[in-house]
Amino acid sequence: MNTEIPFCRTPVVAIVQARMSSRRLEGKVLKDICGSPMLAHVVGRLSYSGLIERIVVATSTDPSDEPIARWCEREGVVLYRGELDDVLDRYYNAALAFGARTIVRITADCPLIDPQVVDGVIAHLIDGMYDCAGTDHTYPDGLDTEVFTMLALRKAWQHARWGSEREHVTPYMWKHPERFRLLRLPAPERLGHLRWTVDEPADLELVRRIYGWFQGKKDMFFMEDVLKLLRQRPELMEINRGIQRNEGYQRSLREDRLVRSV
Repeated sequence: MNTEIPFCRTPVVAIVQARMSSRRLEGKVLKDICGSPMLAHVVGRLSYSGLIERIVVATSTDPSDEPIARWCEREGVVLYRGELDDVLDRYYNAALAFGARTIVRITADCPLIDPQVVDGVIAHLIDGMYDCAGTDHTYPDGLDTEVFTMLALRKAWQHARWGSEREHVTPYMWKHPERFRLLRLPAPERLGHLRWTVDEPADLELVRRIYGWFQGKKDMFFMEDVLKLLRQRPELMEINRGIQRNEGYQRSLREDRLVRSV
C-alpha cells in the first residue's frame, strides 16, 4: 500500500474532539492516568502517526471547557474552540482554520487509540480515493478512527439536519452511500466485544490498570500489546464488561425520534 500522500489530499489534520461535560463521567478527558490527563495520552499516541501532519484539540467555547483550553495552552497543543453541541460545525470550522484537506476524527475518551490503526485508515482512504473511511465494529470499542476529505465534511456540514448527525459528525456520510464513497475496515480478528473507551468509572479503572502494566516497560504500546496483556490477564476484561457500545449515539437517535414524533 502506498503511504505517500498526494498533494491534493494534504495536509492531514487529526482533530480530537474534547469536552468536560460528559453525562456519565464529567471531566473525563482530563482524568489522571498514570500521572497524565487522558487527553495528553490521546495526543501523545497520535504523535506516533507517520501520516498525520498536525494534531488539533477541538473543544467548545462554553466556560465549562476552560480547563481544556488552559491545558492546551500550557502544553503547547494546538487548540480550536467552537460550538458545544454542534460538533459537526466545530469540526468543519476547525478544518477550515487549519487548511485541512484530509481530516482524522478522534474522540478524547479513547486513550488506547492506536496510531498504526489510524495510519492504516488514512492510507486506505487516500489509496482508494474514498470520501470517508473508518474502522468497523470488529475493532475494540475505543480504537474508533474515521478519516474523511474536506469536501465530504463540507457536504455533511451543509446538509445534515438531525441532532444525531450534528453531534456525532459523520452519521450523515454513512447514511448516504449514494453521495459518498465509503469504506469500513474490519479488524484482523473479531474484537468488538472488547471495551477500551472511557465513558464510565469502570472504563477508567481498566485503562488505568492497562497503563500501569506498561509503565516503565514500553514508551509506546499498540493494540497487539494490549491484546496480549488481556489474554494473559483475562480478569481485567471483567472490570467493565456489560457496558453498552455507542450509548451516546443511541441516545441521540432516540432524541431524534422524539423530535420526529412531535
